[in-house]
Amino acid sequence: MSLLRWFPILATIIGLVYPAIGTKANPTESACPPPALSRLEKHKVVAGETLESIASQYNLFPETLIGFNPSLKGGTIPVGSEILIPPFNGIRIDVPAGSSWQDLAEAYGVRSDILFEVNGCQQLSQQVFLPGVNWSRRGTQAVDSYIGFVGYPLPFEAPIGLGYGWRADASSESGQFHSGIDLLAEIGTPVLSVDAGTVAFAGGQGIYGRLVVVNHQGGRQSRYAHLQSISVRVGQQVQTGDTLGTVGVTGSRDIEQPHLHFEVRYNSPLGWVAQDPELHLQSKPTAGR
Repeated sequence: MSLLRWFPILATIIGLVYPAIGTKANPTESACPPPALSRLEKHKVVAGETLESIASQYNLFPETLIGFNPSLKGGTIPVGSEILIPPFNGIRIDVPAGSSWQDLAEAYGVRSDILFEVNGCQQLSQQVFLPGVNWSRRGTQAVDSYIGFVGYPLPFEAPIGLGYGWRADASSESGQFHSGIDLLAEIGTPVLSVDAGTVAFAGGQGIYGRLVVVNHQGGRQSRYAHLQSISVRVGQQVQTGDTLGTVGVTGSRDIEQPHLHFEVRYNSPLGWVAQDPELHLQSKPTAGR
């Protein structure tokens, strides 16, 4: 899917609105919010509060608070102490010398234009905020503090027909953004859930063709598009490796060869933001892009 093809998918089911259609790589400064790091709040701890209760109060993960308040690593919060509260989940990092927004995007799996906008549409400073990435007690890892999805969306490791990210397009000055990976496979090949979760959408959806959306723990979501058939229903609980449908050629495809269009998205304040699926798959697709 190209960036220009993003649209809501039953917002009452999914729960969030996607980034605006036609999002550009360089938003104008007037359209940008203040930098996330300029919006840190302070919370004074009162008796009875815990790390988990404070995180829940601000709709954050406990790991997010630990990342901004290293003194919380021990698990105790003295009454009367003040802790920093970021506007949403993410981490603050020191930017390596000579880095670009694209360098950070590739390292953490968050789109460069999202990073640019969340940080106030400014040039890289010494510290920036990375939304949708969490500090881990075991150390910070790319994308998040988990090790990736357990499964793979096909019965075999397939070649990539079209990869994730920006690509040149004659019809657009800023190019087109491909929000997933196209895994080459024959029509009728079983499509499998990459992890346990709940089916949030199953049916026809415009350019996606027949589409299945599965919501997973940790604010993650996987999407399986252009299906020939669908074998699950909305609300159904699925496990790793369960069959969701079969590979098809429905919808509007970016390449002619039969393939599964596979996406991974993260639930951020800006909507379900697309991330590089290869960073989430323990089994890697084969070369062929």
